[in-house]
Amino acid sequence: MSSLVVPPALLRWVAGIDVATAVGSAAVDVPDHATTLLVRTDKRELVVMGPRTRAAYHVAAPGHSCVRVRMRPGRAQALLGRSLNGLADGVLPLRELPGLDIDQLAADPVTALERALADRPEPSERLEEAARLLVGTTVTATAARLDISERRLHALFTDATGLSPKRFARIDRVRTVLAADAGRWADIAATAGYYDQSHMTAEFRHFMGVPPAAFTAGRRPAATLCTA
Repeated sequence: MSSLVVPPALLRWVAGIDVATAVGSAAVDVPDHATTLLVRTDKRELVVMGPRTRAAYHVAAPGHSCVRVRMRPGRAQALLGRSLNGLADGVLPLRELPGLDIDQLAADPVTALERALADRPEPSERLEEAARLLVGTTVTATAARLDISERRLHALFTDATGLSPKRFARIDRVRTVLAADAGRWADIAATAGYYDQSHMTAEFRHFMGVPPAAFTAGRRPAATLCTA
């Protein structure tokens, strides 16, 4: 997998763009609170992948290739013009996306996205601000900082991300552990915002299927064949 450089004009919409080609070896798709646009470059199929609440271990047939565009919080809702409520762990096939050339997205993702998003109005920053706050504080404190009710915050998040604020924050903590450099597990747990190491271990097992030490050592669930 290779990551493309996201130009400044796209950073308000896009968190990352990856181009991947299956080589027939085991791979893991880690939990992700983002919504992703995915185009199969060999078939020119465009789908929207909702947030992923559990890790998936799989092996894809060699030669399958795709472009994955990971959207910033709330941006997929603005791009699609619909609520993402109910899209978690789901896939939404799209025949087309107005303004986005699928052939060009497969061949030159950056240019295709720049053209598709150039004239779109700036999305609200409130959801992204809430996402930043949730990383370091509670749902109650986040709602208070935004001067909205917890019920309103919950509705805002489920519509814009497909996840509740609490689940969004839990996935973010697991991703922080996955991205951590080698170190003491207790220190990693504290940095990621867990109460303690046992809390981190339980949460990691819930999302990844194995404890963090086992995952790091390569003792992971068996991969299944991906036929899509």
